[in-house]
Formats: sequence, structure tokens, C-alpha cells
Amino acid sequence: MQLALRVGDLEGSIAFYSKLFGAEPAKLRPGYANFAIAEPPLKLVLLEGESGQDTAIDHLGVEVGSTEQVSNATDRLKALGLFTEVEEDTTCCYARQDKVWVHGPGREPWEVYVVKADAQNFGASPTEEGATPCCTTDEAVSA
Repeated sequence: MQLALRVGDLEGSIAFYSKLFGAEPAKLRPGYANFAIAEPPLKLVLLEGESGQDTAIDHLGVEVGSTEQVSNATDRLKALGLFTEVEEDTTCCYARQDKVWVHGPGREPWEVYVVKADAQNFGASPTEEGATPCCTTDEAVSA
């Protein structure tokens, strides 16, 4: 499972979660930290938000092992009548990924994704023409 939080104090949050889970970030980049916690099994992603803002859920996710599993999840979710948005070979959160997005009844965004490779850049920004912003709760993902 993945929990992505938008935090107002990235350095303070990294220090807190390092103490809470007894682990250092597996990936640390500007405005971004990613913990791969073995116990409890959790991928904790911290995304830098506005300074001083309260921490908020950015999105939730389920990491799978292959593109085929993402495709299977897409088919299953569509068959259940859920609106899905597929992103293939996209760069997000410093990783190249295939993913499918759905939203829960409270508009909480969920992704089922596979990490295909590490990336040097964060991903699409809202200002890139035609790009869906990376790691966002924006309406563009759920439209």
C-alpha cells in the first residue's frame, strides 16, 4: 500500500517519519521523500506543499509488480463500473510508471501502479501543455 501525503514541513516530516518507522527515506529528491517500510508494509511518500500547511492526503496507491497487473486492475475496475484514467509510460514521483487512477466516494484518488524505472525528474507539471499533473488530487485526474 502507498500513502502519499502533502506536507508543509518536508524536513520536519522526514525526521518524524524516520523516527516513527525506524527507517530513512529510500529516495530523497527536492521536495520529495519516499520511504519503503518493511514493517508494516507501506510505501510512504512525502510531497512538499505550501509552507506551514496542515498535512493532507495527496493520494493513495497500490503498487503491483507488472504492467500486466495494472492492465488487469484496469479491466476489473472498468467491469465494476468505475471510471478509470490510464497513464502509460508516464514519469511521476521520480519514477517511470504505468498506472490507472480511480476515485473513492469521498473523491479520494487511488492509483494502481507499477514502477518501471527510476527517473531524474519529478514528472509532468500542471503547466506542461496537455499534461496531467503528477501526484495530484486535481479534477483533471477524475474528469
